[in-house]
Amino acid sequence: MIVPMMHVDLVCVAADKRATLAALRDLGAVQLDLSSAAGPAVDEARRDAEDAAKAVRLVRKAREGAPEAKGADLRPAGVGDVLAFAADRERLVEESSRLSSEIRRYSAYGDFDPALAKNLLDSVEGLRDYVPLPEALPEMRLSKMHEKLARVENRIRIVDAKLAIVDDAAILAQYPALADRIAFESACDVMAQAGELSYVSGWVPAPKADALRAAAGENGWGLLLREPAAEETPPTLVEPPRLFRPMKVLFDGLGIAPAYTEADVSVPFMCYFSLFFAMLVGDGAYGAIFLAVTLAMRRKLSKSWFRLLAVFSLATIGWGVLSNTWFGAGLPWCADWPTVKWLGDVTYKNIMLVCFTIGASHLMLARVWNGVCRLPDSTAVAEFGWAGILLFMYFVTNSLVGIFASVPKCMMWVFGVSLACVFLFSVKPKDLAKNGISLGMLPLNIMSSLGDIISYVRLFAVGLASVKVAENFNSMALGLLSGDKPLWFNAIMFVGTVLILVAGHALNLAMAALSVLVHAVRLNTLEFSNHKGVSWSGYGYRPFRTTNTKEQQ
Repeated sequence: MIVPMMHVDLVCVAADKRATLAALRDLGAVQLDLSSAAGPAVDEARRDAEDAAKAVRLVRKAREGAPEAKGADLRPAGVGDVLAFAADRERLVEESSRLSSEIRRYSAYGDFDPALAKNLLDSVEGLRDYVPLPEALPEMRLSKMHEKLARVENRIRIVDAKLAIVDDAAILAQYPALADRIAFESACDVMAQAGELSYVSGWVPAPKADALRAAAGENGWGLLLREPAAEETPPTLVEPPRLFRPMKVLFDGLGIAPAYTEADVSVPFMCYFSLFFAMLVGDGAYGAIFLAVTLAMRRKLSKSWFRLLAVFSLATIGWGVLSNTWFGAGLPWCADWPTVKWLGDVTYKNIMLVCFTIGASHLMLARVWNGVCRLPDSTAVAEFGWAGILLFMYFVTNSLVGIFASVPKCMMWVFGVSLACVFLFSVKPKDLAKNGISLGMLPLNIMSSLGDIISYVRLFAVGLASVKVAENFNSMALGLLSGDKPLWFNAIMFVGTVLILVAGHALNLAMAALSVLVHAVRLNTLEFSNHKGVSWSGYGYRPFRTTNTKEQQ
């Protein structure tokens, strides 16, 4: 569900502003709009964070250029120390460049003494006409320039070595505190003042309103809580059922959130996304690799990400079992399984039927869900009518590609009744002047629904492409081992075979993961969401609290 929000207006004594914000941060329940913060303290905090990020980049760049530093004992150093090293290095590099330029300029004249040359030029009139000396004399002789350049370059290497052994992890550990400082100073900046009072507005989830009231009573704050006004846009806090809670991290990772007034689609999103993931990857062995990587990274992943990736991996393994697809090949002892034979139909009609069935069920679920939510309003009838139109289009789609011989006659009646329901109940009579144009768009919307169902064939097309790419890499690799060749030649070909198999399947695995991000996300956030009425125009609930106390998903 989408958790109800309450609008917060909080007032405190101006002298206690920072203490109030500290208590509010410890409570960790109120979301503040900090986007407009731009005071001097905020700028300083942001600069410190930028300096820390710059310090980490400098250390890592120095370490890349100093392979000998890998494995060395790292030493702690402050951000200021690293930036000082970098400034010193920049000065030395400029000096090195200047000396190199001077050496190139005067190397043609040899290693002469500039002081002696100056004395001679001053004492002997017209000497420059006979002796080829430069217009401007250098500060030192050429040999001294080379010596100084060597010292400067050695100092650069020393600075690089110092940077390379700095413990960048210790600097990274400061990031949460720096982010908290930016947030706190931003909150101080947006908290307005009127005379002896300071005030701020925000949002709090309704279940946490009592905790905020208790904190206001303890700290002597003035507090006003109210329902959101029609023109306001509260943040969206999605709270799916416990089994489907991992979807929150996927929404955060994709940077999407339903609008506050829309529905929480976490349950169907996770169910269908898992199925899409499995079909788009299309290979049980790839699913096993995903699962192995997920298990190996268990300690680095949050609980939600671990559970989500495990579900996706197991779904892919399950699809590999049903279709008998493992690294683009099939296991001989599974070839006669009923599911393998049925899905492996050479005409591809059965797998396309699966795709269209998934698409129709996905879209019809959205419409039926809308209808149930709108009951007893008359517009619910129109939503059920759309479900009937989608069912009719499902049969039309299958007949178009030759899966069904024709559309059953009974479906003509279903379409006629459904069309009447949509036309008569989509818009109430009192709203015809305002929304009547939507009835004129009905033919286009019906054709669009046909295209929506057809678009689910991408599950078959992309999954098949992944399998075919794997098969081609297998054929290419195994082709190197064919023929009666000398042992040394077969040994070389065996190495080549292994390299082709590893590189080919790694590339195919990466392409499969990319296809999931493109197609599985699209089918949920576009086709399904358009029918469900989810615009993903919301913004997530991000309470004002310290980073290190955030709930682990």
